[in-house]
Amino acid sequence: MVTLDKVYQAAFVLKGVARKTDLIYSEKLSTRSQIYLKTENLQVTGSFKLRGAYYKISRLSEEQKRAGIIACSAGNHAQGVALAATKNGIRSIVCMADGAPISKVEATKALGAEVRLVPGTYDDAYAEAVRLRDETGMTFIHPFDDDEVIAGQGTVGLEILDQLQDLDAVILPIGGGGLISGVAYVIKHLRPEVKVYGVQAERAASMLESRRAGKPITLGAVETFADGIAVKHPGDITFDMIGKYVDDIVTVSEDETAAAILALIEKQKLITEGAGAVSVAAAMFDKLPIAGKKVVCVLSGGNIDVNILSRVITRGLVTSGRNATLQIALEDKPGQLVGVSEIISRCGANVVSVHHERSDANMAIASCFLTIGMETRDFEQIEEIRAELTKAGFKITE
Repeated sequence: MVTLDKVYQAAFVLKGVARKTDLIYSEKLSTRSQIYLKTENLQVTGSFKLRGAYYKISRLSEEQKRAGIIACSAGNHAQGVALAATKNGIRSIVCMADGAPISKVEATKALGAEVRLVPGTYDDAYAEAVRLRDETGMTFIHPFDDDEVIAGQGTVGLEILDQLQDLDAVILPIGGGGLISGVAYVIKHLRPEVKVYGVQAERAASMLESRRAGKPITLGAVETFADGIAVKHPGDITFDMIGKYVDDIVTVSEDETAAAILALIEKQKLITEGAGAVSVAAAMFDKLPIAGKKVVCVLSGGNIDVNILSRVITRGLVTSGRNATLQIALEDKPGQLVGVSEIISRCGANVVSVHHERSDANMAIASCFLTIGMETRDFEQIEEIRAELTKAGFKITE
């Protein structure tokens, strides 16, 4: 069982190993709530996962340590296990999905673990890790469905309560459920009036669907760039704990998550991965009843591959009205592009790309399609440009 004693013991064990991450007040992310950011993205290894992994490994017997340890991970648990094992002189093997970000794979190797890439998702990596455990006799360190791992993650809750005594709610990501189970357990035992909310990617909502079904279920597939919470089947222990201690679970879209990552970069100068930003996405897009409340959003990790980050920023710009594309049907004659550009310039936007198409079979022979990419201020400016172009006689097709 998870107990407060275990959580306090974990906090003692983690002194000098895990960082007590800052709680930062953000005036810019929401005008409706007082948002505080628990910056586990700045944790050692870039994620909260070190807490549970290190505490669990510290509790192993000498015989278990000699046998070595094995784990499966989307990337963050992998780094926590690798660091903890190396610090304690233990051999470690980590199974990771072959689609895991390269940065997470290389960081895990650099911390001393042997990495085995498994085709498929986290759940496939889990199956391979269990097979290797049975074959080798190594000790398996589960990423979330383990009492001691959950207790280690619960130390985040102790820190939050110490850093902000009068909070009203905490919002956390949910993948397998280890982080929210530990934090919710601590908060509901020490401050039961504080609300605890979970957030999942809408195309990887295994815990939400399990909650609706009344038992843990397995999704057929998960599709999200938030790889840290892309879990088909939630934990059994975490399912029960979330049922007891979590007030509600909501989902966010890929676009909403991308917009949250962009907002954190621009407004807070913080880099988060997809899983780390879903709590902020839920607050930004009014998914929860937190108006006027003091709310802590846990940024669970910051280990995002730079190639993914580039795509996410582009998506976030589109979602927030900072980037737009218009397709205009034009009569193919001189001066048309000048007229369009003049209107866009007058409205204050910046043209970044132009594509002139004459060969579309759906257009008249004497006409063309003009596709223009623009940097814009917001959706209001985009609508202003569309209105001005229409007023000038241009036909917008997309």
